[in-house]
Amino acid sequence: MAYDQFLADRLRQALDLRKVNYRALEMMGGLCFMVDDKMCIGIIKNDLMVRLNPDDTHKHLKLPGARPIDFSGKPMKGYLFIDADGYDYDEDLDNWVDRCLDYNPFAKASKE
Repeated sequence: MAYDQFLADRLRQALDLRKVNYRALEMMGGLCFMVDDKMCIGIIKNDLMVRLNPDDTHKHLKLPGARPIDFSGKPMKGYLFIDADGYDYDEDLDNWVDRCLDYNPFAKASKE
């Protein structure tokens, strides 16, 4: 596949440890983990794709490896890419997973 399989396994482990009910879907050339039928976290190539509170984007952009997701010339509100500098360590990946799960109850359902 076109996404990092090792990172996918790490995300599955992180979600399983938290006893999260999720569904993994291949989409956009990557892998997306759906929680409560909402896009929560995923992978595109070697980048982590995170869904967070849009009001906190400025704060998260200051963290290592974070950058806006921009598919169409306009950044997507509430979504960021995180490169390996921001998730290589388990603690860093766990922090991103927790942030995404914390926001998930407030996120709108994604259209499939």
